[in-house]
Amino acid sequence: MSAKSVNGPGGKKPASAATNLIAGGGAGMMEALVCHPLDTIKVRMQLSRRARAPGAPKRGFLKTGAEIVKRETALGLYKGLGAVLTGIVPKMAIRFTSYEWYKQMLADSEGKVTGQATFFAGLAAGVTEAVAVVTPMEVVKIRLQAQHHSMADPLDVPKYRNAAHALYTVVKEEGVGALYRGVSLTALRQGSNQAVNFTAYSEFRAALQKYHGTNDLASYETMFIGLVSGAMGPLSNAPIDTIKTRLQKTPAQPGQTAMGRILAISSDMWKQEGTRSFYKGITPRVMRVAPGQAVTFTVYEYLKGVLERNREMLPGGKYEE
Repeated sequence: MSAKSVNGPGGKKPASAATNLIAGGGAGMMEALVCHPLDTIKVRMQLSRRARAPGAPKRGFLKTGAEIVKRETALGLYKGLGAVLTGIVPKMAIRFTSYEWYKQMLADSEGKVTGQATFFAGLAAGVTEAVAVVTPMEVVKIRLQAQHHSMADPLDVPKYRNAAHALYTVVKEEGVGALYRGVSLTALRQGSNQAVNFTAYSEFRAALQKYHGTNDLASYETMFIGLVSGAMGPLSNAPIDTIKTRLQKTPAQPGQTAMGRILAISSDMWKQEGTRSFYKGITPRVMRVAPGQAVTFTVYEYLKGVLERNREMLPGGKYEE
């Protein structure tokens, strides 16, 4: 893997925190709106404990999605979206800003970043976003997605009415610590996701730039390499995500440690549902994450380009933050 400079095309400074906030937040918001239904289907599949009877048809993501729409209306696919949208701007801002910061920190004396440094920068960025934003956001999101109430029936009142109410209820009944349930697994998942994601994306992007002889790629090329790199993370850490989802869905038992719960959940899944249970929801997860990363990188690169061009047009040609 070839070394790449931390600077952008033409030796420009890396994107500022403000650019990462706006471009990353806009990209994340678009990704959430487009792909959230697939995430809801994934969560429902991961929480399903029903073992198939011999000869019974497989309950795949299409049937799961159809059942949600039938029982809870199409709006049921968007349960937990409020929690995602609330956290997506700081999540994406932290992801891209911390990634650039770690990348610069790991660069050599000439400002070059190796493939290994890119991997560790992505790993650190994923862990950072997991601790700062993703874990509390996912606890609230999963509690909302796990509810099987109809969105069309006003008399069918769920325990958690919306993201704000779910946050308040979880903290009131279980304490602030409940928002960080599964933080180690979330950090492991996000870290491995972003390590693989950023490394693959950087390598594919560099290869295409070399092939074309230019730093500018078409939007469809950015979308394609984002799609491919985005699929690699979920395939590498599916069991972690399934265990994490079950851990965050239920309140902790008195006297039980976090590691004890993780081991108990893993053991129960293994004994009662078999090895395949660790890969429940892998199809909608790949279908959610891969196009999600395609949308994220495409919108991020586009918005960043617009913001960078506007900064270059400032009076006096100054490159300001």
